[in-house]
Amino acid sequence: MTLSTARRTRGADATTAPGLSGERRGEVVVSDIGLDYNGVPALADTDLHVHAGEFFTLLGPSGSGKTTLLRIIAGLLDPARGTLHIDGTDVTRTPTQKRDIGFVFQNYALFPHLTVAENIEYGLKVRKMPGAKRAARVAEMVDLVALGGFGDRYPAQLSGGQQQRVALGRALAQNPRVLLLDEPLGALDRGLREELGAEVRRIQQESNTTAVYVTHDQEEAFILSDRMGVMRDGRICQLGTPEQLYREPKDLFVAKFLGKTNLFPGSLVSSDGSTATVRVGDHDLVARANPAIMGDDVVCSVRPEQLVLGAAGAATPVPAGLTRLAGAVITEVRFLGQRRSIHLDASGIACSVDLDPAAPAPAVGDHVSLLVRPGEVALVAAEPEPKA
Repeated sequence: MTLSTARRTRGADATTAPGLSGERRGEVVVSDIGLDYNGVPALADTDLHVHAGEFFTLLGPSGSGKTTLLRIIAGLLDPARGTLHIDGTDVTRTPTQKRDIGFVFQNYALFPHLTVAENIEYGLKVRKMPGAKRAARVAEMVDLVALGGFGDRYPAQLSGGQQQRVALGRALAQNPRVLLLDEPLGALDRGLREELGAEVRRIQQESNTTAVYVTHDQEEAFILSDRMGVMRDGRICQLGTPEQLYREPKDLFVAKFLGKTNLFPGSLVSSDGSTATVRVGDHDLVARANPAIMGDDVVCSVRPEQLVLGAAGAATPVPAGLTRLAGAVITEVRFLGQRRSIHLDASGIACSVDLDPAAPAPAVGDHVSLLVRPGEVALVAAEPEPKA
């Protein structure tokens, strides 16, 4: 059975699958949690509130502290300070096996000598669940992770994607309050990661389980998350929905980490709390205000898809709904399938614009005007990126 077929066959009764709880549970509250390694902070004193039933992603580069925080939630690491509550209960010093959590590792950690069904059943046996209930639960999990007909196979007889779904089924079999996932798609190719990412999200929603997911892949985080937190140097830099973080980064690191962006230095002219006017070169732009900015020197972050190419010349009329940003010269044109990436030099500032691939392509050496949609400019502080 293919993944798409599994989705179609389950669709009508997905929310009423037997044994799946309709209750939302698994609220996670991290308060001032910190951990040091040899006197060096691996995780700064951190606060985080993951809502029950939410798919929350910790996103950041290697060494940012995301896996450390996940393992503290799991009980695999003891924090040096702070408290951790799950559904209102303090579990800061509670052993892993008593926290009612499921954990999916990057390498899946399946038992090679056990079949698919036996791997899923393992934790239920440890908990001494009666045989009939155990068999019913295993059958339910095999169906949930779309592995019908594979119950008697061993891990070596499965693809990487199928092994990942066995690991999910095993973690969910005990109906955990919280499902923790440490880069479980990292070993898979891009196409399979996208398809299985959607399956992870479906399984989490159908099981009414809170999920805390760790990844360094921005696209993966956008696809899966209700909310996410971007981490750097042991700190959570910013929390929000994927769209909020992408469109309204609060600092230079978040702006640069979440996809491509163009950065133009400017000076803050005025701000009314929600919008701001900023001067870039000879032009005034309307931007989203950023209360974290102190001082007048700012950087304008503009995503490539929010820029439009216009005719060169400061006296050339600007179409309605756009604002002139700068003059530029085209240095490179790349066809990338779903978009055409145009690289430009705007008075020494390298930038790029994404165009519809079906539109006429400009030529290298052409002089153009960079136009931007008002309100699609995010402001971040001009100071160097913060250091821990």
